[in-house]
Amino acid sequence: MTPDAQPGSSSLPPEPHPPHHRAHLLDLQGKSEGTIALPLAFSQPVRPDLIQRAVVAAQSHRRQPYGTSPTAGLRHSVEWSGKGKGVARTPRLMDSMRGAQAPNTVGGRPAHPPKVDRIWAKKINQKERRLAFASALAATREERLASARGHTLPHGLRLPLVVSDPVEEIHSAAEARRFLEHLKLWADVERARDRTHFASSGKARRRGRVRRTPRSVLVVTSAPQKARGFRNFAGVEVVPAQRLATEDLAPGGAAGRLTLFSKSAVESLRTRLGEVAP
Repeated sequence: MTPDAQPGSSSLPPEPHPPHHRAHLLDLQGKSEGTIALPLAFSQPVRPDLIQRAVVAAQSHRRQPYGTSPTAGLRHSVEWSGKGKGVARTPRLMDSMRGAQAPNTVGGRPAHPPKVDRIWAKKINQKERRLAFASALAATREERLASARGHTLPHGLRLPLVVSDPVEEIHSAAEARRFLEHLKLWADVERARDRTHFASSGKARRRGRVRRTPRSVLVVTSAPQKARGFRNFAGVEVVPAQRLATEDLAPGGAAGRLTLFSKSAVESLRTRLGEVAP
């Protein structure tokens, strides 16, 4: 034992951090301007189980409680003839043998109706939620996961996509389309547009969920009201880095969404995660 070592103290060296992954920094023409170090969250292992759990928890907090009317199935004038009459004890309409009000009768009350006081929200530990977010960020590096989600990727594309800050000043749809065409990502927007379908009937249409559009490119900016030219494209979403959530990176719990970061958004994410630039 060395003189400086204390009895019972651990002499194991600290665990090394995973290396910072680097990404190509692209300009508005799709040409490389060098590389940029990504936050350590992009180097975390992908955990589909944690991502799914975090997304389900987020969805559960948006669920609206519902229940039946307190008098549903009870709006009858019924009577019970009593025991010893050779008939079932089901309540029956006045001056009739037709059953009513009981759960086993037509038009009767539901046996176990949904209650508005049921708690639909699901809880998730804070460390698991943060790890799920880091895992969803790391999944944006995987071309395999992006292809499994259905994204149309050009040959030789390296993920994640990090673009210089002038991309945040694109405020017209024409400029945004030219930019996506330079990166060969416009085909993925067309895929989302062509696969948009409408519910012909059923509860979805009655409740306003008529249009169904697949998810396409996710544009992450450094602040709100940036890159406004991308907003009207089918399946494309623009989210500031400080409001980026696991559900944005993994819609429906499926990780690997095709994501485009601005250079300032990467630095904003680094600040949000409490890291120091290498």
